[in-house]
Amino acid sequence: MPKEILKTAVIQFNATDDKARNLARACHYVEKAARQGAKFILLPEVFVYRGRLLQELRETVAEKIPGETTGAFSALARTHKVHILLGSLYERSPDRRRPYNTSVLVSPDGTIAAKYRKINLFAARVGGKRVREADQFSAGRKTSLTSVGSFRVGMSICFDLRFGSLYNKYRCAGAHILVVPSAFTHETGKAHWQTLLRARAIENFCYVLAPNQIGEDHRGIRYYGHSLIISPWGEVLQEASGYKEEIIYGTLEMDQLQLIRSRIAI
Repeated sequence: MPKEILKTAVIQFNATDDKARNLARACHYVEKAARQGAKFILLPEVFVYRGRLLQELRETVAEKIPGETTGAFSALARTHKVHILLGSLYERSPDRRRPYNTSVLVSPDGTIAAKYRKINLFAARVGGKRVREADQFSAGRKTSLTSVGSFRVGMSICFDLRFGSLYNKYRCAGAHILVVPSAFTHETGKAHWQTLLRARAIENFCYVLAPNQIGEDHRGIRYYGHSLIISPWGEVLQEASGYKEEIIYGTLEMDQLQLIRSRIAI
């Protein structure tokens, strides 16, 4: 019987306030990863736009799903026969002032396999600046467990990482992979990023894939980078830098996951 494996690419990205530029560069990285043989390719949170979210910008940046952004990646998925996780984009909601922060999984046939609207919205003071996502986004209400090949995938976004019960629900529902596309800040990332991601892997015996943003936004807030691929035993299999756009690659093995789970009964 052939081994169940999944070649994965995690893209670290420096999004700007130029949506067209972001979309073109993200497509470039996805194509590059596909040419390297990756079958599951992940982008970070809000990769399509990172800038001021004044009312008029929310209305022009936010999209319907399916829409412009998903359409571009649907075409790439069909061409290269890959799954693509659009870490998150701005999805129009009933509240025109506050779109959803939505992660989308695109299948190799170009269809939308699943979407997840961020449930837990970030609220903190970072570098002396108050950040409260509830002022800009509507919160989601539902979890989303989907499939990439034979691997079951639990979807989440960034600040969700601090809510372990979400990932426990996914494990109990049969997840093998937890995805955490993020725009984790440098201040909180340096303190907590790797620790929390390894904890989610260890307590659920799941692979964790975490593409993160890098660079600085219009407010001067820095983002941490250090995108990660983590094993179900909590080992860091691949880690990106803290200063540039790049792609990290890993091969996920179902046999290895099952072996790890057989060691400890939970």
